[in-house]
Amino acid sequence: MAQLANRNTRLILGSILLFAFALRLYNADRYGLFFDEKSTLLISQGVCLEGANQQDVFSKPIFTPAEFWQPKTFADFVEANIRGDIGNSPAYYGVLWCWINVFGMSDLAIRFPSLIFSTLTVLLLFVFVRTHFQNERLALLAAGVAAIEPFFVAYAQVARNYSMTFFLTLLATHVFLLLMRQRSTGLLLAYGLILVTSVLSHYLAITVFLCHGIYAVLYLRNTRTWLSLATAGAAGLGLVSLWFVFGGGKYTFFTLNYQAEFYRNIALTNPTGSPFGLILPATIPNITVRAVPIFADLFVFTNGLGAALTGLKNAGLALALGGISTFLIHRFQRDNNPAIWLKISVLAVLAFGLPIYSVVPFRFLVLSVAPVFVYLIGRYVADQIRATKSQQHDSQAVRVEKIESILFARLTVLLLLLTFVPTLFLLFMAWRSGHTFGITQRYSGFSFPYVCVLVAMGLRQLTRLPWWFSAPIGAGLAVQAVFVVQVLSSIYAGKNGKYTQFEKPRLKNPYWASAQTIQEQYAPGDTVVYPSMNRVIYSEKIDKTTFPYAILDAQLVNVYLPKTAQYSQRIDANEQDNIVLIKAKSGQKQPIFDLKENRY
Repeated sequence: MAQLANRNTRLILGSILLFAFALRLYNADRYGLFFDEKSTLLISQGVCLEGANQQDVFSKPIFTPAEFWQPKTFADFVEANIRGDIGNSPAYYGVLWCWINVFGMSDLAIRFPSLIFSTLTVLLLFVFVRTHFQNERLALLAAGVAAIEPFFVAYAQVARNYSMTFFLTLLATHVFLLLMRQRSTGLLLAYGLILVTSVLSHYLAITVFLCHGIYAVLYLRNTRTWLSLATAGAAGLGLVSLWFVFGGGKYTFFTLNYQAEFYRNIALTNPTGSPFGLILPATIPNITVRAVPIFADLFVFTNGLGAALTGLKNAGLALALGGISTFLIHRFQRDNNPAIWLKISVLAVLAFGLPIYSVVPFRFLVLSVAPVFVYLIGRYVADQIRATKSQQHDSQAVRVEKIESILFARLTVLLLLLTFVPTLFLLFMAWRSGHTFGITQRYSGFSFPYVCVLVAMGLRQLTRLPWWFSAPIGAGLAVQAVFVVQVLSSIYAGKNGKYTQFEKPRLKNPYWASAQTIQEQYAPGDTVVYPSMNRVIYSEKIDKTTFPYAILDAQLVNVYLPKTAQYSQRIDANEQDNIVLIKAKSGQKQPIFDLKENRY
């Protein structure tokens, strides 16, 4: 039977992983790169945005792809990283450079590492839960939730560092908990290496290791383990500090301070009219308004509620009905043969609000289910802490039971720390900086794997309720599942601003298309002419190069041209949008691509 159960587990897990991979692969190359991904591509090749390390190329009246592709040094990589991503994510760019050398730089190719890391996160989450919570059903549920989580799906299709960092920080937590059980030189080395790679993949990954530290302070009493962890952490941070002393990280704090002042000035003088969107002063009310959808979207069963729900009366009624339902379940869930009125009570209470809610009634129905689901998560934890693994009553069995209960309680505390601390840190930094610009889900996305575990706990507890209670709650969750499918659909349609950065779908990569057309139509003696859109210099020290005009369009087309090509090219500072090919024999201008409103 055990072998059969293991085989079934493998089949279910394999199905979840295939489904997760399919969700992430679908439409992954449908839309062209947006600005952050363009930065990713250029940085990985050691090319500075706007050509700070290519002055000898773009200062010429005529330049060629071969000149653009002159060999780059590590110093070029560092400078590109500084100018394109404030010195952040060198580990990710290194991984992507290796990947591109093997698989090329099509949109799908450069996004594929994110897709792989996102799928591996689903697998690692199963291993994490099965190992530390010792429950395969819970592990499968957690993996299933992670497979469909819109945040994971969206960022699996983005050529940025996020999916890699989410995987690394979950791996770090897994290794950390293994170290709590046993000291091992191999595990210590692995933990230190993962710490270095995680932080050099995204600086805010440090919030995960902060949670590890809080957990150790609360529960670790073994001096030798403390010393080992402290040594591994210090060594890891020491290695990271080398990047801040000698690498691109040395400009990070300067740039962050400049950005804080820059965005704070916008928040105080022009909060609604800047090209960067709505930026408000970091008052407690403003931070709260921005934080509500961040916390709501952390949990798949409340995804979208923060942004969709308006009106305190509707929300108050929904939460009150949810509170009543929670009380009924808590009070009567152990009754084996309740009265008819009790069997229909939760259904009646939840349905009571539908004709009363003045807008989006099914959204408020989901809100009324949310308190019940939070209760179910708490109830699962409480039941597990009280549960016994042995019916024996000797002292050894009691001691084992007590140890297991304490361990489960501590693991739950760690889950809660990892769920909330990254976002709370983000809110604190916003308050300290004086503006709300940085309150963005992706900057605290390290929390999502642990939230998936909590959601799995709630689902597991739901199956233990009597059907007359579980059915209406399940129906509410089914309604939310429809909304989640709609979110995924909007991501695939390229119309979800929260997850895709834009409210309307992007074209296929115009720079890739332009490069292909140039290769097909270019003849010796022809000249490729690139536009130069108006360029705003926000900071003389950070942004300015020797060029008073933008050269990014030319850079992005040259990325896709053959590295040895001798095509004659120039930039027309008077042209804003059109890439054209001037034929040598006739002098005719042959349109290649109109980039107007297609730069993203």
